[in-house]
Amino acid sequence: MAVTTRLTWNEEKRLQKLLGNVSLRLLYKSSVHQSDIFYMLERCIHQGPTVTIIYFSEVLWVVFMLEHYPEKTDKLTRPNPSLQFSFRKDRESEITGILETEMKIVSKQLEFYFFGKKKFSVDLGKAILSTYTSKDNDSGQNSCHNAKFLECEVFRVEGIKDDTNYISKITRAMKYRNPLVAELRAYKPCVHIISEIRILLLGPTGSGKSSFINSVKSIFRGQRTRHAPVGADITSITEQYRIYPIKYGKYGICLQFSLCDSMGIHEKEGVGLCMEDIPYILKGCVPDRYQLNPNRPITPNHPTFISSPSLKDRIHCVAYVLDINSIQDLSSKMVAKLKQIQKEVLKCGTACVLLLTNMDNCSTLPQDNFLNMAKAMTSQSQIMDVSKMLSVPIYNTFMVENYTSEWELDPLKDTQILFVLRQMLRIVDDFLEDMPLEEIEMKTVRERNEGEKKCT
Repeated sequence: MAVTTRLTWNEEKRLQKLLGNVSLRLLYKSSVHQSDIFYMLERCIHQGPTVTIIYFSEVLWVVFMLEHYPEKTDKLTRPNPSLQFSFRKDRESEITGILETEMKIVSKQLEFYFFGKKKFSVDLGKAILSTYTSKDNDSGQNSCHNAKFLECEVFRVEGIKDDTNYISKITRAMKYRNPLVAELRAYKPCVHIISEIRILLLGPTGSGKSSFINSVKSIFRGQRTRHAPVGADITSITEQYRIYPIKYGKYGICLQFSLCDSMGIHEKEGVGLCMEDIPYILKGCVPDRYQLNPNRPITPNHPTFISSPSLKDRIHCVAYVLDINSIQDLSSKMVAKLKQIQKEVLKCGTACVLLLTNMDNCSTLPQDNFLNMAKAMTSQSQIMDVSKMLSVPIYNTFMVENYTSEWELDPLKDTQILFVLRQMLRIVDDFLEDMPLEEIEMKTVRERNEGEKKCT
């Protein structure tokens, strides 16, 4: 008779994503096999990376080990890196108690240590998980809390990347991803009359504009989605000006920022986004789903032209999107067009950032902390050259690896994309705070008058 896991389908998928889109194969189940540490070891040692799950009625307590299960020994002769975390069954997206631990087997128990101090122990025979916390006194003794669990399962993890720092990278991603999601969900523009921040992505065809939009939407949706059409041909696949709202969850409410997409920029005239359309897009005169024409720009006489856009209709940030592998190949005509666009952006008083895409692997970034990504990225000469070329400050320059052909989300990639998005919104807030109060007041009055006219 086949042994089946206690994990639900959603719980198993969640674990697979958290550990880098891996596969799980059940090795041991305490209610079916013997509830004995030695019998468990017979089934689990020399199996490579494993996940041990302790089940409670409302919580799953999880330990991921990158190396083989340890042999029975009273001495930890070699560190066995592991990652401990837990999540509630009704809130699987909230990961708590993330610790990089080391494990050994002592007196028929699994013991987990954090910086040399015992934090947890598992007694399979008694089905008890013990948690140890330090007391605030001079005795040096730890307090112990025992909790009866329902089941213990061990899985072999297949598909782990060959990386000695894998545990640390996954830990950092899990620690920072959820707080970043929470911060972006709660984001509100610093100016109260603006209900939604609009970020326009501009760049050559195939640079990754639409892919970045799809990546952001996928993270907040919780699964891969491809709303924005993506292409890599010399001609742009995007033919409409689109304003993409970002929703949290499949049926969630819209967050207070949107990403705007348009035709790719081309070095030749009559191909790609018409340069005369850009000022109108920046000012908020172009409606969502407007059909772009490289040879025929929108005019104030167009029936859908927004003649009196409010402050909330305009573009609040322009993100120039360039393929990091093609920076040196930009033609003089393309550079001239980008500089012309930047002059218009600066003339409109719009914030701007530089987004470099198509990194080989986001997990190879040369920094120890996801929150210090920008500092580490600014050391390469080619990045500084393109930043200077477009007159975009080096601290407003970011690198990102979009989702392209993947079917599942990756916590490492999620964290990097979320960090870049958060920085964009912070830059927008800085820009809005520097706007003259007189201009904001005039915009507010005009918006109010327009609203009264519509009512009448």
